[in-house]
Amino acid sequence: MALTKSDIVASIHELGLTKKKSVEVIENLLEIIKRSLESSEDVLISGFGKFCVKDKARRRGRNPATGEDLMLRSRRVVTFKCSGKLRNKIDGLGYSD
Repeated sequence: MALTKSDIVASIHELGLTKKKSVEVIENLLEIIKRSLESSEDVLISGFGKFCVKDKARRRGRNPATGEDLMLRSRRVVTFKCSGKLRNKIDGLGYSD
């Protein structure tokens, strides 16, 4: 099961903010991140990871339904690289600083 925006809002609400304020905080945070990525700025969250916008070149592809070769357009994608601290927690090494 995935962690949803409403789950995050509920967790913030449990910390003592009103539900309305919790929604506002999350919406503003996500808007700041979106604007930064739209401007091709990296978003670095210390101890969590880094979101980057990368350019993917035009490349050859194949339609899986028909097997037809085609050219895929160039595009921009968002990538995420987790921090070492997060990676260690996910791997179960338990390092916490």
